[in-house]
Amino acid sequence: MTAIVTPSGPSLAMLDELFGSNLRRVGFRLWDGTPWPDDRSRDATIVLRHPGALRQMFAAGTEKALAEAYLRDDFDIEGDIEAAFELSDLLSGRDEGWWTNLRTYFHLRRLPAMRGESESARMFGERDDRQHTVPRDRQAVSFHYDVSNDFYRLWLDERMVYSCAYFERPEMSLDEAQEAKLRHICRKLRLAPGQRLLDIGCGWGGLSLYAARHHGVTVTGVTLSREQARLATERARAAGLQDRVTIELRDYRELNPARMFDAIVSVGMSEHVGRTHLPAYFRRAAQLLRPGGVFLNHAIGDGVRQRLRAGPSFIEAYVFPDSDIPPIPIVLQAAEGAGFEVRDVENLREHYARTLRHWVSRLEAAHEDALEFVNEPTYRVWRLYMAGSAYGFAHGALAVYQALLVKPDADGVAHLPPTRHDWYPAA
Repeated sequence: MTAIVTPSGPSLAMLDELFGSNLRRVGFRLWDGTPWPDDRSRDATIVLRHPGALRQMFAAGTEKALAEAYLRDDFDIEGDIEAAFELSDLLSGRDEGWWTNLRTYFHLRRLPAMRGESESARMFGERDDRQHTVPRDRQAVSFHYDVSNDFYRLWLDERMVYSCAYFERPEMSLDEAQEAKLRHICRKLRLAPGQRLLDIGCGWGGLSLYAARHHGVTVTGVTLSREQARLATERARAAGLQDRVTIELRDYRELNPARMFDAIVSVGMSEHVGRTHLPAYFRRAAQLLRPGGVFLNHAIGDGVRQRLRAGPSFIEAYVFPDSDIPPIPIVLQAAEGAGFEVRDVENLREHYARTLRHWVSRLEAAHEDALEFVNEPTYRVWRLYMAGSAYGFAHGALAVYQALLVKPDADGVAHLPPTRHDWYPAA
């Protein structure tokens, strides 16, 4: 008697081969409604859209191909998308011996070579670490930040601060936590009225405006994003701060070294510099900073549980072209090589996981509104990258460091208090 082979049979066998009984928070549902491994409710459900979905997801064996299958709607993710990254951990930890690869290939070849259809997502092109010229960096920054101010406004806080918030209390709203982050940074910089502050990578001007309004400083903000510069300038004018906040569409390398600042801040910008260019980045900052001045560099870095991934990167192709997040020792070594003294390093990775969860939740709630400004695949790029980043920060694969650096004067004096007490005032 010949066994009846159902259309879902090869896909179920493939799932057994890939994951066995190892999934805890994730389940699958096939195009015909069949659940795998069972019909128990889970935090996230991977919905396969057609019989060839698993082949599109896993045949290439790269993170980028798996992500592209999601962008193309070969599969969707219902429920908690962050929980779905359990799949990534399991796949990264699989035994990749020849026999495992042979069995996996056999199962994949039994699946039809079909794929979902959708509009195309925005893609930058091939990575190029060698360039990092001003024109190349301007293109890379514009690719990410000039998507649409209206799109970002849907899910960021009211100040449109696109970096890790600071949750002094767990129940803080996103707006409150972003204000707390700005306050925390300004305390570390010890800003005082009349000082001149340089904000490298100023974004939509949230930190620049806060520092000018609450600390009486004069701020120069620089960005390579035309859309950010336009909106930040409009916001400074609307706040009546146009005399104290100047936003320039300019690369930090184009600033005249004769312009001296009392303090410099860079939040979420040095990830675009590239580790081989970090020494030049810190040298230029040192040239722009007066003796005794401080520089706070806030940037993502590798976490202690970071894993090397084979093949092209989804983030580099669709999110942050030419980006680099080196481990903190490389960053600090480059800073010291430029003459800075490291005075403090703080890791805020749990705060970034919480921030990203706010962003993902707000983006998902605004899905229909978002489609007025971007197409569905581009919406999925942001949903996927932010949820994956939240998972990475929560589990230690990613970190975010605030490094407080000082440029000692000619006598080696740092001009800083000996304790942190003024950073963390009693509640």
